[in-house]
Amino acid sequence: MAQPHDEVLAAQEAHLNGLADSEERTIFDKIVSKDIPATIIYEDSLALAFRDINPQAKTHFLVIPKIRAGLTRLSKATEEHKMLLGHLMYTAQLVAKQEKLDAGFRVVVNDGVEGCQSVYHLHLHVLGGEQLTWPPGC
Repeated sequence: MAQPHDEVLAAQEAHLNGLADSEERTIFDKIVSKDIPATIIYEDSLALAFRDINPQAKTHFLVIPKIRAGLTRLSKATEEHKMLLGHLMYTAQLVAKQEKLDAGFRVVVNDGVEGCQSVYHLHLHVLGGEQLTWPPGC
């Protein structure tokens, strides 16, 4: 598992490199286009779910929109994104059921440098499969 400090550094580096406002293709765009391999566990016309390469829990997968549509961060969401945001949340619980996370799971969205966002393509982390602690990351 990646250390929390590693994610802070990755977020700071992404911020300093101007990726927050970039239209450059992200690693997630490359996963959607199948240019980069990933362990995909769900896909429909709007969303893609795949296992995190640095899991922070026994089960850790990401849910992303297949088309960014300006959603580099949750804080950039507009009225037009409401349906897609709802679909991503619905997909998160659907895949959590598929992954047998019946005892519970956590959905996390990192936003901006202080939220430890290192990839500027909106994504939901879904973590579970074990007892999670509280508070997370504080």
